[in-house]
Amino acid sequence: MGDPFAGMRTMTADLLVKVRETAPLVHNITNYVVMTSSANILLSAGASPVMAHSRKEVADMAAMAGALVLNIGTLSESWIEAMVLAAGAANQRGIPVILDPVGAGATGFRTRTVMHILRQVDVSVIRGNASEVFSLSDHSVTTRGVDSSLSLSDGIVDSAGAIARQHGCIVAISGERDLITDGDRVLRVANGVPLMTRVTGLGCGLSAVTGAFCAVAGEDLLAATAAAFGFYGLCGQLAFDASDRPGSFYVAFLDALYAAGSAEIDDLLDIRQDGSI
Repeated sequence: MGDPFAGMRTMTADLLVKVRETAPLVHNITNYVVMTSSANILLSAGASPVMAHSRKEVADMAAMAGALVLNIGTLSESWIEAMVLAAGAANQRGIPVILDPVGAGATGFRTRTVMHILRQVDVSVIRGNASEVFSLSDHSVTTRGVDSSLSLSDGIVDSAGAIARQHGCIVAISGERDLITDGDRVLRVANGVPLMTRVTGLGCGLSAVTGAFCAVAGEDLLAATAAAFGFYGLCGQLAFDASDRPGSFYVAFLDALYAAGSAEIDDLLDIRQDGSI
């Protein structure tokens, strides 16, 4: 019997090669805390980051990019306007838009901001933790900062599928076993290590790398998102082999993003289809 996951391993390796060969421009409207780390993560993976937030230039910048990443970690009214302008320009050119609803559910302002963006523009991928994503469909859910208050077993599969169908996008939820769905198919990714949650900005960096993979993927953004999650997580595993302490782990993680390739993907990638909703 053939390897049922060989196709995902091959696709992940192929997408990584495309990222490194083409260095897609990933336009980030992201928070102050993670600008440097997201830029370093994208550079290490082979993409080209740009951080542009002014309303005077975001539409032009987004139109030149391969993907647009919107991260609401440090919100202001002017940045919300810039996000909508940039996403509108990306929509006009068919450029993938990744939305990271950092802390959605923690305050009404954050949750309203995410819903406003989703009403105004088309988003390709929503990437967050379980409570951030679930807060978009059940306002009784609260988020403690950027920590998830829900596990992936608390009805999140059905909720994620409903959100994906409602907004016509991919919903990608980070957890012990990541969940990625387009509202029909469900993929699970089991790569990664718990120490990744102890380093500020690694979740936001995953959104950025998802943008890089989607930039070179063509139409199958579900598989591209899963590939990004899997590669990112296995780089965490490789980094943990080098260090079990947060500071040196981060350096080892950047090195793994830079150096890992098809051999590591063949050995470590763990992406499985989990049926349909």
